Amino acid sequence: MTVNTLYFAVLAFSFKNIMMIFRRSAYSKYNTLSGSELVPPVSLLVPAYNEEVTVIENVKCLLTLNYPNYEVIVINDGSKDNTLGVLVDEFGLEKIPNPDMRNSIDCQAINGVYHNPQYPHLYVIDKPNGGKADSLNAGINLSHYPLISSIDADSLLEKDALIRMARQYMENPEETVAIGGDVRIANGCLIENGQVKDFSLPNKMWPMFQAIEYLKAFLGGRIGWSSINGLIIVSGAFGLFRKDYVIAVGGYRGGYPGEDMNIIIKLHRYMLENKLKYRIAFCPEAVCWTQAPDTYHILSNQRKRWGRGNLKNMIENYDMAFNPKYKVMGLLTMPYNIIFEALNPYFKITGLVALVGYVALDMTQWKILLVFGLINFLSGYLFSIGALLLEELAFKRFIKISDLLKMLFYGAFKFFGYSQLGTLWRIQGHIQYLQNNNSWGAMTRQSWKEEKTEAPSSAA
Repeated sequence: MTVNTLYFAVLAFSFKNIMMIFRRSAYSKYNTLSGSELVPPVSLLVPAYNEEVTVIENVKCLLTLNYPNYEVIVINDGSKDNTLGVLVDEFGLEKIPNPDMRNSIDCQAINGVYHNPQYPHLYVIDKPNGGKADSLNAGINLSHYPLISSIDADSLLEKDALIRMARQYMENPEETVAIGGDVRIANGCLIENGQVKDFSLPNKMWPMFQAIEYLKAFLGGRIGWSSINGLIIVSGAFGLFRKDYVIAVGGYRGGYPGEDMNIIIKLHRYMLENKLKYRIAFCPEAVCWTQAPDTYHILSNQRKRWGRGNLKNMIENYDMAFNPKYKVMGLLTMPYNIIFEALNPYFKITGLVALVGYVALDMTQWKILLVFGLINFLSGYLFSIGALLLEELAFKRFIKISDLLKMLFYGAFKFFGYSQLGTLWRIQGHIQYLQNNNSWGAMTRQSWKEEKTEAPSSAA
């Protein structure tokens, strides 16, 4: 019950800020900003490993954003497929003899940098496989601008996503060190020319469960945490950072999953230890669309990987927990993540075993067990409804009654098997961590063109 109380407290902070976000989304003059010279230039970093199926659509999308001055740097991280080849062929790229690579952050030596003057804002780095963190560090060393944005190669940005982030950054550029964007599930949507033309919910069960999870995590959770400057993660799928501070903390930490959480923890630590005023914000109106795993095997590998990354980050930064020196991060965020994220699976299992034991030993009645389960279900379901209500108040993407009903159904259905699987996957991830298993796990990509054919012709 304690974890549910905390969930609702965070949700309350989200509701407190949602109308301000709505006004910012509805009335800010983003179109004017997109042609302004005052907007800071950005380097978009796109790590790519075995992404030949999706990378061309991703790059085409990024090259047509409503933003005045930016560059796109794709980092081919030793792909075993033809990721580099399709990029070279599609954009007519040629290897640069002496690329201007700085040594701001340690990373593997690269094989080369590819460029075509006809696409002056596009660069492709080819390097041996070293992981996502190493790829991002290589991209930072080539980047030419003071702001960097990390974007997954299987994701698509809405045309005004970057300018919306920049608008929030420009409100307080001295203190803003990072901003996270909202990540939505693209499975089932109508995709044309690198854009989501029509929104529709996923047709398959596994992506639908993830659509519910993402809505709860981003709208129900991150709005609230960011409002008290306690955000612990900016999704690796889409985030904006001040490059000078990323370099100051040594860049991204490689060697294990969870680099997106790790960089945010390092930024919190650096700013607090140096007594610098700062904020790490969340911009829910800046939307990135991503492909969600649609099979049990791929989804389970992803969640085990997330479990490993979370546990390692908590262990390596345990000194911040309950430490007043780290303010909100030390007194709220870190204890919450250690107790209610990393250790929560074990509380669930031991609690369930204890309740079943009490019933079996006739120490309590089965009706009490039933009531306890019903209370937990209703509290979790109300949190899902709260996140959906936040969505409808501010963004109104679910314009069909059938979509709302589907979300409500899956919001309840996830408690009968899927939530239990999430607990199992997290524990398996912890076991892999103890076994020093740092494998990433396969992620089979689907062409955006194929995704288009899956969506109904009248998707909305």
